[in-house]
This record gives sequence, structure tokens and C-alpha cells, in this order.
Amino acid sequence: MQKIRAAVCREYNAPLTIEEVTLRAPDVGEVEVEIAAVAICHSDISFWQGGFGGALPAVYGHEAAGKVTALGEGVTGISVGESVCVTLIHACGHCTPCQSGRPVICATPVDNMGQSPIAAPDGTPVFQAMSTGAFAEKVVIDQSQVCVIPPEMAMDAASLISCGVITGVGAAVFSADIDVGQDVVVIGAGGVGLNAIQGARIAGARRIVAVDTLESKLEVARQFGATDVVLAEGKPWAAVKKILGRGADAVLVTVGAAQVYDQAPRYLGWGGKVVMVGMPHGDKTSSFSPLIMASLGQAIVGSKMGDMVIKRDIPWIVDLYQQGRLKLDELISGRWSLDQINEAIEDTRSGAARRNVIMMK
Repeated sequence: MQKIRAAVCREYNAPLTIEEVTLRAPDVGEVEVEIAAVAICHSDISFWQGGFGGALPAVYGHEAAGKVTALGEGVTGISVGESVCVTLIHACGHCTPCQSGRPVICATPVDNMGQSPIAAPDGTPVFQAMSTGAFAEKVVIDQSQVCVIPPEMAMDAASLISCGVITGVGAAVFSADIDVGQDVVVIGAGGVGLNAIQGARIAGARRIVAVDTLESKLEVARQFGATDVVLAEGKPWAAVKKILGRGADAVLVTVGAAQVYDQAPRYLGWGGKVVMVGMPHGDKTSSFSPLIMASLGQAIVGSKMGDMVIKRDIPWIVDLYQQGRLKLDELISGRWSLDQINEAIEDTRSGAARRNVIMMK
């Protein structure tokens, strides 16, 4: 057992406390990573608010990058000292979804409390949220959750890839399966939304319309590839249809608000699809007209982590970034220390931040 510092949640909606916890050595198939940077995702905030379940005490954080410091028995394709992206995608590799090329929806359950490598000094288990627990100096995770990246890659930029980037880009390229020349609407111009815009651009969309409640975020959306922007007031879907001349082929909802899902089908054209990216709290529901959607051949599809296969797709993302075809550095709103994590969370909750990154050193 080694001792590390971590931001621990002991009460929902209460400030995280920086504590010394114990971390066991990696077991069979596991990897130990020293975290260099971890970004704050809205999913971390939803967990902290109690909206996604889980248990307490807990360590959140899942959008991270660092260097491998130890390997458990049976780990292959990863070496000590390598730089890696650290993700929440824990995949067994043998269930039906994994074997079908969809490891993000692996059907093998993980006990993030009973099997957690994190414990309080008195031995009390600490919940390893999303099988990661990266608001900490080190993590021990399954080898399926990491992807090796070039050693020269900046860790703050690399951390963004682990969730926000693959979720947004993948939602456009894989989940929405955008064809060249199609029209796309992205609702929400936050961190994930900006990446969905980038993904739609990479996929060859004709028009990409960003919809948000803040003018300032819409201006940023243009910098990331939005061809048009619409302020979310009144009936924004009418404004979008006027711009496109018809309904959209795909509407990507990147905000976790149930009422937005009520409105999303209104943006669609014949045969269009709503892609569910943002995740409201578990007690929230939405409604739509099955009659209209069925008669127009429309669809609603879920997108978890952009349907990415990380060891295949993260190298592609890195290559796009190195070519200058994908923005990462511009996504970073602020860099904070672990001791400043509560301030960083509050800044993220304000809605103005794209991505706040906790730098461990």
C-alpha cells in the first residue's frame, strides 16, 4: 500500500476534502498511472451532486492523462514510463457488446466499491467513481482503460481527449454517422458540444448550427467550426430550419437537461436523428411524439463516450491534433491545482468554462 493525496467526497454537494488515502498495487491486468492532469467533466459534478448514484466516500475524476508507474501481471502493450490517456471505459473484451466493437457499453459489471483500490487510512473502502477516481495523485485501473500516447504530448491537452473530446467527436462521427453534405445541429456549446462541432466538420457536414443560451459561447462555437449560430430563446428550431431551408439530418444534444430533449426532435427533418450525448440526472425524464417521429422516419439514439474504441481512435485523435486539424489547447479555460479543485468545480458549474484542468504538478 502507498499513500497518495486525493479529493474525497464525503457528502453530496459539500466541498471535496483533500485527504491522504491508500492505494494498493496493481493486480492482474491492472495499470498504475501517476496523474499529471485531470479535467473536470459535468459527469463528475453530477456524481458529486448525487444525481448519478454511487456510494460515499468517493473519489471522482475520469478525464485524465499521466505516466505509467507500475504494471500488474498479464498486462500487454503498455510499458512503465509511457504516457497514457486514462479513461472510464472499462471493457472486459469478451461480452457481446465488446465483441461487437462497442466496448463503451461493456455488459460485464464492475464493483467500484468492493473492488476499489482506494481506501481510507483506517481501511474503509473509498468508491472509485467511474472505475477511475482520477482526482488523485495516482490511480490503479484496468489495462482496457488506458491508451498510449506520444511522449511529447502535453498532458493538459491529452487529458481532454479521455472524455470530452472522444465523446463529442465520436458522437458526430460514429453515433450520428454523419454523411458528407448533411446538416447538423449541436445543442450546447460547452466542452463536449465544441468537440461535437469539430466532429461534424471532420465528417464533412454541409452546415453546422450551434445552439446555446449564451452569446459568448456561440462566438467560440464559430471558432471550432460552426457555420451558423442560434440563441436558444423563443423557438430556436424555427430559426435553424430557416437557416438550413429544411430540418436537420442530425441533432446532437450535448447538455444534460431533460427539457432540451423535449425540444430536440423539433429541429429534425425527414429521416433525421436525435443523438443523446448529455446525461441528465437519473430522476429526470423527457417526452416526444412517437406518431410524428415514426411517420417521418426519425430516430433517437444514445451515444456513450462517442462509441469510441480507444486504442483505435485515440491515436487518430492525437494525429488530427498534431496536424492542426483538431483544436485541443483552445478548449482549456483554466489550469488549477488539486488544492483548488472546489473553486475549479464552481467555475465549471457557472457554465462559462469550456474545460478546467487540474494540474498535479
